[in-house]
Amino acid sequence: MNRLENKVAIVTGSTSGIGIGIARLYAAEGAQVVVCGRRAEKGQAVVDRITAEGGKASFHVMDITDTASIEKLVEDTAEAYGHIDILVNNAANVALKDGRVDELTIEMWDAIFQSDMRGTFYVTKCVLPHMRKDARGGSIINIGSMASCGGDLGSTAYASAKAGVDMLTKSVALQYGKDNVRCNCIRPGLIVTPENDAHVPQALKDIFLSNIMVNRYGCPEDIGHACVYFGSDESAYVSGQIITVDGGMNSHAPTVAQFRSMGSRTW
Repeated sequence: MNRLENKVAIVTGSTSGIGIGIARLYAAEGAQVVVCGRRAEKGQAVVDRITAEGGKASFHVMDITDTASIEKLVEDTAEAYGHIDILVNNAANVALKDGRVDELTIEMWDAIFQSDMRGTFYVTKCVLPHMRKDARGGSIINIGSMASCGGDLGSTAYASAKAGVDMLTKSVALQYGKDNVRCNCIRPGLIVTPENDAHVPQALKDIFLSNIMVNRYGCPEDIGHACVYFGSDESAYVSGQIITVDGGMNSHAPTVAQFRSMGSRTW
C-alpha cells in the first residue's frame, strides 16, 4: 500500500467502468484522486465510496469534448493541490456508432476522433506545463484499446483513433522525457463492467473467452493495477511503452473468421 502516497492524480472518465476501478485503486495506494466526468451525481458517488474506504478524492466536472472544461479541470487541480503528478487519459465515448469504411459518415468519424483522440491530446497538452515545471515531473498514462492491435470487421474509426493514442504516447515520451515526464499506454482487452455486461451477447463473450489465455474476462481492477504501476516510482525507468492487458488474447491468431461466420462484427 501507499505506492502513490502524496501524489495527485487526475483520472478522466472516472464516473463509470474502468475509470472507477482505476480511481479506487489509486486512492487505496495513497493518491489524492481527482474524479472527473460529465455526470456530477455519479462522480460524487465515486468520491463518497472512495472516502468511505479511507481514501482521498474530489470530483470535478469535465466533458472530454469541451476544451474549456478540460482547461478548468487542470487549472483548478493545480491550484487546489499545487502540483499534478499523474494523468490517466481514460475518458472516451465508446457508445458512439461505428462501422465499415463505406458505412461511416464524416460526422461519425469526427465525433469519435474528437472524443477518443483529440480529447486525450488536449488533456495531455494542458497538463504538460505543470509537470514540466515541477522537479517531480509526472506520469501520463493513456488508456488505448486492443482494437488498435489489428484490423476488424467494424469499429473502424474507434480503432483508428486508438491507434493514434498509441503513437501520441510515444511522441509524448520522446518529447518530454528529459523534463522528467513519462508517458505509457495500456490497451485493455475485453473488460466486463456493470455498464457493459448486459450489452455484450453471450455468444460473443464465449468467443472471447475461448481465445483469452486465462480463465476469465478482464475487470476494471486489472487495468487499475497496471495504472498503479505506471503511476508509481516503480516504473521510473519505463516510458514510451504500450502494454496490452487482455489475458493474452492478442498473443495468438485473431478471431475474425469466427465472428465472420456468425455474421457479427464483434461487440
